[in-house]
Amino acid sequence: MKRSNAVRFAAVAAAGVIALTACDSAAEEGGDGGGDEESASALQVGLAYDVGGRGDRSFNDSAYRGLSQAAEELGVETTDFEPSDGEADSAKEERLATMAEEGFDVVIAVGFAYDSAVQEVAAEYPDVHFAIVDSEIEGMDNVTSLVFAEEQASFLAGAAAALSTEEDHVGFIGGVETPLIHKFEAGYVAGAEHVTEGIDVEVDYLSQPPDMSGFSDPAKGRELAQAQYDRGADVIYHAAGASGNGVLEAAVTNDFTFIGVDSDQYENAEEDQKPYVLTSAIKQVDVAVFELIKAATEGEAEGGIQRFELADGGVDYTQSNEEAISPIQDQLEEIKQQIVDGEIEVPTEP
Repeated sequence: MKRSNAVRFAAVAAAGVIALTACDSAAEEGGDGGGDEESASALQVGLAYDVGGRGDRSFNDSAYRGLSQAAEELGVETTDFEPSDGEADSAKEERLATMAEEGFDVVIAVGFAYDSAVQEVAAEYPDVHFAIVDSEIEGMDNVTSLVFAEEQASFLAGAAAALSTEEDHVGFIGGVETPLIHKFEAGYVAGAEHVTEGIDVEVDYLSQPPDMSGFSDPAKGRELAQAQYDRGADVIYHAAGASGNGVLEAAVTNDFTFIGVDSDQYENAEEDQKPYVLTSAIKQVDVAVFELIKAATEGEAEGGIQRFELADGGVDYTQSNEEAISPIQDQLEEIKQQIVDGEIEVPTEP
């Protein structure tokens, strides 16, 4: 079905704004913004963030690292776009269409919320290569789906929690209760129970669809983490985007252990927060984004589904806080190998 004329007009009208923004991005990333032949012929890449936007210290920031690396190492021209709070699917569709109208060669949508928008816009711009993180879109030659075995990394997070708790009582906070975040919950609970049968696992979500604010509400994240701590949880893992910053604040205030997600949240924490970060269950969104752009520069970007798992390093747990992780690292590595070898089957649903 074709987009309405109104939306198409809005996309065209916004193209001039994007051109100016692209110049600003080039300057910020160290480009000269000039009109030489090399910059004129550079691949143009646009990236649209998920709820929470850049600065979430998690999912979106990981995508941005991949984009920045591509700009620096591959010489591509990049522009990134923030979402609006509570925006409709039509706004996402317009954002992607605007990039396509402006002549971007590669358009990357970060997050499953862009699923319908990518399908709609990619069908209308077959010469533009689209990618979406965390959603599977099949049957479109110009769409690459970058998906991850979040449940595997979360299983290791659950095992780490069970090995670290002093109360046999841990917690999980999800941003929005969707099938994707259920994967994080399922893996975490299974990992904790693998280590300690009968362990208490608190499970709470910040919002329910269609309300996506659970990924961008640090105050509510802090409040819910406080509630779980008050009920006895002394290790809390979140899959809540920017709301996880509030969970970390609660960990510092109450002296409990925090497990991060998607990015290494020990590395990007404030100095006074670092001691409270045991580990993070990461997925290499930055690597996936960079490799997709690299393939596009070589004319080799392909549609279809690309999966990233423990076995290929696509997901993992972090070891940056050596003092905290070293006492349990041997056990975690053994569990990790059992997952890779298929000896442990990790559930994807609670």
